[in-house]
This record gives sequence, structure tokens and C-alpha cells, in this order.
Amino acid sequence: MPRNNNTWSAPVEGTFSDYASMKEGDNVFFFIDRKIYGVGKLKNIDGDCKYLNYPSSNLPVNYEYEEVQNNLLLNTGPNSINCRFVCFFEPSPYFFQLGIDMDEVLGSSPNKFKILRAFWKLSFIKFGDEENQAFLDILLRRNESVISNPNNETIFNSFIEERHFLVQRKLQENEYGFSLAPFLSTINLENGSLRHEMAVEAALIYQLSNNTGNAREVFGNWDYLTHQVIASPFKPIDYMDKMDVFGYRFVGGQRPIISKYLIVEIKKGNISRQDILQLMKYVDWVKNEYAFGEYDMIEAFLLGHSFSPEVSLSLEELSERNFIKGFRPAVPSTWNNVRLVEYRFDQENDYLSFNLV
Repeated sequence: MPRNNNTWSAPVEGTFSDYASMKEGDNVFFFIDRKIYGVGKLKNIDGDCKYLNYPSSNLPVNYEYEEVQNNLLLNTGPNSINCRFVCFFEPSPYFFQLGIDMDEVLGSSPNKFKILRAFWKLSFIKFGDEENQAFLDILLRRNESVISNPNNETIFNSFIEERHFLVQRKLQENEYGFSLAPFLSTINLENGSLRHEMAVEAALIYQLSNNTGNAREVFGNWDYLTHQVIASPFKPIDYMDKMDVFGYRFVGGQRPIISKYLIVEIKKGNISRQDILQLMKYVDWVKNEYAFGEYDMIEAFLLGHSFSPEVSLSLEELSERNFIKGFRPAVPSTWNNVRLVEYRFDQENDYLSFNLV
């Protein structure tokens, strides 16, 4: 629900990021009472797999059920007005009645589960391809006999086609397209910045995912995007460092060979020298945990509304990394792939514009 001052809380703005990065073919896993019960696959209906549950539901405005009940895509009663966004999926292959305990899942491929271990105080958490495959492996392996002989006692009936048909008809009647407009215009300041860091994060992921504005011209095109990814050794979740935006692209766009990793550190206002050091902690973490020691696989960005003069002067000094590349022969190499980017809210188009500093 919106706060009393007609703004969204940070967790809700984080949910904007989660939905913005969803695309057809992504898997959805169902977790209830420490157990995983099945896997779905996001499916496009009329061109997208996620929508507003009712027109203007992305605005931080409290509505009465009677006002919107006839326009709800998902209507389960008066509490449906609190469901602002919906995504559509189908079983892949089934939703199983026999759940698998989370401890068994984590123990099946302990080296591959990174993001799942930080699933705490969140509505969603997005896996990378390797972690997603590890999840599929244990889930489908434990239900192999069910997959070959499904029945009413082993799987849940979903009635997906009927539900999707009804939704498709309703989509023709009103505007349900998922967007950050006009939400961003409710939190912009006169100088062109946004009030909340999480909103900048959501806007960047949305614009990269939907090729809106000049986001891809500045940051590039990425096959996988997510946010708030842990970037520190395991410890109590609330004390973990998290990367604001993390992503990767495949070689030639083809899974599963990763070409580059993306790291973006975001500040809603002014960027300081200390923020360079924070970003470089993440660069070193990704180099060790994901890139097998190769700095050349990393593209890093500092995104803010403005930069202190000391930032440009300190950038090369703090961000440069010297390392040895290759074996026979081994050659010295230098990495310095950190770019500074300013953002401004574009009132005319209701999105962020980006400028390399």
C-alpha cells in the first residue's frame, strides 16, 4: 500500500525492478513453508508477460475496491486492490504436489546457490542461469516418476489456458501495460534528480529491458539483469553488501557462455570519492566469484545525479587494476573499465536520460 504522503516505500520500488526485468521464458519457482512445489515459465499474453493489475495501479494512490473491481485482471475479492502487478506463466512441466525441502535443494549443488542464500525479507529473488539450472535439476530429478506419469494425486491442475484467455480479452478493454510512467513524475525534484535510490535502480533496469530512452546507448545491451545482488562473504543478511544492478551478456547472445558482467553502483544525488571505493569492492568480488579472475570480463559504472570534482580526479587512481593475463606467455595487463554516468529525469518523456561524464 502507498504511504500516507502518497509515495511508495523502498521495497515496493524494488518490486518495480523485479517486474521490469521479467521476460517470456524465465522460470518461476513456488516456495511455501520451506518447500519448493513446482516450476512455471513466464508466458507472453498480447506481447508481454507482466502487466498492471488495473489501470494506474503503479501510482502511489489508494483506491477503493468498488472503483476498480470491474477492471482487475486478477480479482480474488477486496484485497485484490493491493495486488498492483501481475505476471503470467504456465507449468513447466508441472506444479507438483510433493514439495522438496529447501535444505535438500541447497545441499544438491552448494557451489551453485549464491543468490538463494540471501532470500530474506523479499517478495522476489532472481537467479542467474547457473543457479536456475541447479534448481531445475533437483526439482525435476526428484519428480522424475511424476513427469512420466502425471495424475491428479501428484500434480496441481492449473486451468492456465482458460485464465489466460479471459485475461487476453480484458487487455483489449483498457490500458494495463507495465511502465514506470507516470510513477517517476511523482518523485522527481526540480533539479532533475529522483527522491529515492531504489527508483533510479528500477528506472535503469526498466529502460535497459525495454530499450527506452538512451539507456542502451550508454550502458550497452544485456541478456540478464537483476538488482541487490550480494557481494560479500556470507554473514547476517542485513549486513551484507549488495550490488545495485548486476547483469551479464552472452557471447553472440547465445546461452550459456558469458561474455561480460555488468556492475552499476547508484546514488540518487552526488557521487563522492568513497563511492568509487565501494564500486571497486564489487568489481573485485565479481572478478573472484563470477569471472574466474578475469577483470576484462567486467564493465562497471557509477551512476548519480552529479559528481564531486574529486571523483574525476581520483577515478583512474582508485579504479585501475594491474594483473597477469595468460600463461605461456604470461603478459602484464591493465584494467580500467569504470565509467561515470549522470542521470536526469526527462519530464517530457517520463523517463531518465543518461550522459557519460
